[in-house]
Amino acid sequence: MTMKRKLSALVVSLFAAAAVHAAPAFKAQVTGSGAPVILIPGLASSGEVWDGTAQHLCGPRQCHVLTLAGFAGQPAVEGPLLPQVEQQLSEYIAAHKLDKPVIVGHSLGGFVALRFAADHPAQVGKLVIVDSLPALGATQMPAITAEQLQQVAAGMRDRLLAQDDAAYAASQRRTLATMASRPQDIDRIAGWGQQSDRRTVAGAMYELLSADLRNDVARIQAPTLVLGTWVAYKEFAPRAAIEQVYAGQYSKLPGVKIEMADTARHFIMYDDPAWLYDRVDAFLK
Repeated sequence: MTMKRKLSALVVSLFAAAAVHAAPAFKAQVTGSGAPVILIPGLASSGEVWDGTAQHLCGPRQCHVLTLAGFAGQPAVEGPLLPQVEQQLSEYIAAHKLDKPVIVGHSLGGFVALRFAADHPAQVGKLVIVDSLPALGATQMPAITAEQLQQVAAGMRDRLLAQDDAAYAASQRRTLATMASRPQDIDRIAGWGQQSDRRTVAGAMYELLSADLRNDVARIQAPTLVLGTWVAYKEFAPRAAIEQVYAGQYSKLPGVKIEMADTARHFIMYDDPAWLYDRVDAFLK
């Protein structure tokens, strides 16, 4: 073997070894058997947020419930989290021979699902997106530029990192009070947040707010159901205006179906699980 070929083989083996030993970007809990469903939670949430949903879905189906690295007590990884989740999810689907799984994502998990389906269209069967948008940072300013999105996202990230522990915890609870209705659910979600690595949370929030997938969703081939909510935001905008935001942001996703919950806040799976299950069941038939 020539020296050039030896060096090339060495480089390939090093990359392969690095891939094998890469820190896991998520933990997966598998239950049930049958057609595969992957459930991705939101920012700083545990996969336990899907417990009720998994119990409902995982009779005739096999559920793979993820908890992302750095969230809810999972070890953090170095570098931006979401690209690693996307790459490792593609590898996970291939390694486990999952045939076009349904991917269900909430909030940040919905964003991950959208980007994954745009970048890996052949690996996705159907998509269920729970209260998530392709460009969260552009909800109030649809014409915002990429540079402006990055500036806004960087400001949010830096403020999260600058808070002391007490201020950070108090800020989390104030936000969660607008996202779920029952005190016990707020306590549970807040507990996951306190167990999460703050640098990971801040970094993931930056990735979410600085991204704009409004054009990328045109590459998605999977039938997509979007389940949104408006009641938590009614002090800021009427239902029609919020529906218009959803319709506008998903306008380039072919055949998307959008439905809005009337009784649930952001954590729809807690506030109105029956409504969520009914829509998901009809979509997956």
